[in-house]
Amino acid sequence: MDRLTDQRVYIETYGCTYNHADSIKLAEILRSQGCTIVSDPADADAVVINTCTVIGWTERHMLRRIRAFAGRTLYVTGCMPVVQGEEVLAAAPDVRVILPDEIEQRFSGRCTKEKDGIGIVQVAAGCAGKCAYCITRFARGPLRSRPMEKICREVGALAGEGACEIQFTAQDVSAWGMDTGEALPNLVRTVSAVPGNFRVRLGMMNPATVKRILVPLAEACRDGKVFSFLHLPVQSGSDAVLAAMGRGYTVAEYEDMVTVFREICPDVRICTDFIVGYPTETEEDFAATLALLQRIRPEKVNVTRYSPRPGTAAAALKTQPERVAKDRSRLLDAAAKAIYAEQNAGLVGTTVEAVVTARKKGGSWVARDAAYREIVVPGDFRPGELIPVEITGNRTVYLTGVPKDGFPHHHIRAPTTR
Repeated sequence: MDRLTDQRVYIETYGCTYNHADSIKLAEILRSQGCTIVSDPADADAVVINTCTVIGWTERHMLRRIRAFAGRTLYVTGCMPVVQGEEVLAAAPDVRVILPDEIEQRFSGRCTKEKDGIGIVQVAAGCAGKCAYCITRFARGPLRSRPMEKICREVGALAGEGACEIQFTAQDVSAWGMDTGEALPNLVRTVSAVPGNFRVRLGMMNPATVKRILVPLAEACRDGKVFSFLHLPVQSGSDAVLAAMGRGYTVAEYEDMVTVFREICPDVRICTDFIVGYPTETEEDFAATLALLQRIRPEKVNVTRYSPRPGTAAAALKTQPERVAKDRSRLLDAAAKAIYAEQNAGLVGTTVEAVVTARKKGGSWVARDAAYREIVVPGDFRPGELIPVEITGNRTVYLTGVPKDGFPHHHIRAPTTR
């Protein structure tokens, strides 16, 4: 990274919110070294690709992008150079590597502002899990929670810079504090007391680490400064598959978590993930997954086809035919979309309060209601403006709306405790 001084740099980022936060930090580091960040690689002296390798398709796409810039001054960061350095070098022999830890060590800024009213706070790196299929845990290492005081300072700084949506990100947000004798509910309560007009969106949480803090976490999430949104990936509806994956919980435990959250936070919106076509998944296992989907009826679902990742325990297992994973993915995705399309359709015609967070192309803005639903609204707003929105359309993965006439616009109110 020392060579990147007084240059025009193009940064291309893939993967999770954590990766995007790393790219924002990297850009600030490079600016402090006299660099200019450009939006077009044709204008750049050097190119940085921040990589993701969570599934096979992503890895192949990363290698294509690396090869596309192989003749340029190229730097690669993110997960790939840590766990697949040989593949990166094969694609671009002259590539230079920036390890994610180097970004963390060199970053001296106060916070990570993404765009408009959105800020990102990395609450921890690494994870405490032992999932048999996951390569990311090798790339990011063991759990390392950031101190509560630093997180609170960043939240306050972001709020001071106009961030109204603050995204907590980690490989497993609910694992925060396991390595330091602390726990996420206390962090959520403490952050909620930080002055400012903002709401926190908690990132992905592993049910295995949620179950030990379930009730206090659900109670902490009732605060008005926390979006009523839970990203809790179950991955399978079969106990046998969950055990083979090394997930650390049962289907019954997962359903209990969903029930408790819905009882304590009645308006909570549940998002979950499924992996289909896992090597040990039978037709009966997949049927159990479909049945679980119908029982919990999540408001958002991400479906991923299993792909073996090098170096993981699951990579030694015999893979299923591609058509099996494809068929199961199609069936599960259709069932999931039918559920939340039905749920969204029931919202059309209602009026909700939503906070304006980010500008979209074409003169529209993204606004988020208390349950973190995405509502695309036309008009001229400021990030942080809290507006009444009449839901006019259901686009399955998002809603459309219009500002409700006759209601005052204002900024996020002070938090309420129910």
